[in-house]
Amino acid sequence: MRQQLLIPTVVVCGLILSACAKETEEEKVERTFQEVNVIDETNLNDVMLNAADPNEAVTYFRGAAGKNPDRIDLQRGLAISLTRAKRSTEASAAWKRVTAMSGATNADRVDYADSLVRSGDWKAAKAALDQIPPTYETFKRYRLEALVADASKDWKRADQFYETAIGLTTRPAGVMNNWGYSKLTRGQYSEAERLFTEAIRQDSSLFTAKNNLVLARSAQGNYSMPVIPMSQTERAELLNTMGISAVKRGDINTAKNLFREAIATHPQHFDEAVRSLRALEEA
Repeated sequence: MRQQLLIPTVVVCGLILSACAKETEEEKVERTFQEVNVIDETNLNDVMLNAADPNEAVTYFRGAAGKNPDRIDLQRGLAISLTRAKRSTEASAAWKRVTAMSGATNADRVDYADSLVRSGDWKAAKAALDQIPPTYETFKRYRLEALVADASKDWKRADQFYETAIGLTTRPAGVMNNWGYSKLTRGQYSEAERLFTEAIRQDSSLFTAKNNLVLARSAQGNYSMPVIPMSQTERAELLNTMGISAVKRGDINTAKNLFREAIATHPQHFDEAVRSLRALEEA
């Protein structure tokens, strides 16, 4: 009798163990699919972050973050995409949300400050940078520190930060151009000229530095073309810039000659220089 009772019990236990084994296997399969989905999603996130149209990335990450609001990687992707799309106000809000989340990094805080600088909110940008420990030293952080110091006309700190930033990058042309422009606004024209020249030496394609260089030279009454790499179109545009500077300094005859040369140099019709010359001749 005992044996008859034991048999069903053993069978039941066997069924339970079998069910447990089956459940475990199903869970294993499910985990495998989840891992595949995570890998696929990660790849898709990377693709969207590098999408040609950043607004498409914004749409993707906004939808994904809306479904998973606690995932910092998706919130970060949205913030990066908004920055790439030059939607600075929205980007600032998105980065602020990222910095308040668990897992936020100092790099996120720097990106938040960057978005505030792009929005022109210098006070908030300074406050954001002040939250980052001084031990976190990166090129981007010090470049932003320099720009913020410039905005408040704290020239001493700006110079220190620009110098530090240059030492932290292998491509300093952009920050040299920024530093040169800072010197230009202070009226330190020879220092500005030196920095613009160095920026062009580092990156000969940086037209902004070329334009700033002729501004610095013109401010000193020097209207000769600097010896730097330039295309024919660039030369015409730089001559036009010098002409405008000459007008501001009251050197009208020099300005007329510069505008004439710009018109003759440009490979196409140079409407801006033509209008400036006509305005001077009719004055």
